[in-house]
Amino acid sequence: MSRRAVPPPSVSDPFALAAERFHHDVNRALGGEPRGTILLAVSGGPDSMAMLTLAAATFAGRISVATVDHRLREAAADEAVMVANHCALLHVPHATLLPVAPITGASLQAAARQVRYRLLADHARAVGAAAVATAHHADDQAETFLMRAARGSGIAGLAGVRARAVIDGATVIRPLLEWRRAELRAIVRRAEAPFVDDPTNADPAHDRTRFRRLLDANEWLGAPQLARAAAQLAEADGDVRAITDWLWSSRATVDGAQVQIDMAGLPRELVRRLVRRGIGLVIESAAIVAPKWSDSANVEALLDAVGGGRRATQAGVVVQPQRDLWRFRPAPARRTAGSAE
Repeated sequence: MSRRAVPPPSVSDPFALAAERFHHDVNRALGGEPRGTILLAVSGGPDSMAMLTLAAATFAGRISVATVDHRLREAAADEAVMVANHCALLHVPHATLLPVAPITGASLQAAARQVRYRLLADHARAVGAAAVATAHHADDQAETFLMRAARGSGIAGLAGVRARAVIDGATVIRPLLEWRRAELRAIVRRAEAPFVDDPTNADPAHDRTRFRRLLDANEWLGAPQLARAAAQLAEADGDVRAITDWLWSSRATVDGAQVQIDMAGLPRELVRRLVRRGIGLVIESAAIVAPKWSDSANVEALLDAVGGGRRATQAGVVVQPQRDLWRFRPAPARRTAGSAE
């Protein structure tokens, strides 16, 4: 029998209604009551502080909090202290997580995201948390949808942030994907919980900021509707992934760092996904480190070439068609001047 964390809400108590809704959304993301501690990722912004406020009331004694200081802004250390102090008032365990090395790269936001999830996953394992919860909400989802649509993303990209995912070996849930930014801010204001607005969220140098302004200035775009479209695409993507898994088990043959796949009669989307999986497996098996490869890499030119009967190479992997059978293997090493014949 599941345990109710909050009593039935009164219609006259908005916070009790919000807490009951949050309880339902967490359980829906997990597939049932939490079987252990939930680690909340709390930055100190209004969204994550609202999540902390709701979780402290709804899952008392079953939450822990972590704040990641990426060491990219001086104020981040003070924000982590603010979260820690508020957690102490709520009697909730808190930890500040720091990267072991400076975060660098062409896209600091992307690099920071990778570091953040790695730190959260490691800490979740250290404290025995069943899942990590982040405060992504409907407005975030709408922004992500528009950003990826502008880049020409396919189903997987347009599906945006998933309600549940496994990242760096940890289960990550997003229970606030149907909540609006404004209602989360209202929750922390009514609770008189402290929060800070990250100045980078208003920096027009970031793509997300520009799309956020676009949504704010054009209410007709409808953030909830865009978020709902992303959720429906996530369901479709899950179905296509299941079909791809079945096709891989029945049509792919793996021999060390070589793969062959029967592509007969398959639509382009399924061929695209099988090709990416084949390339990724060869890269992993052959320990190919360059050129850089991503599961979301554009493989359209390769599909056109191999589909037309021509051999093609991508990310250090050669794909050779023999009618409907596509063979994947590591590309031969390039000869350099003075190398032995």
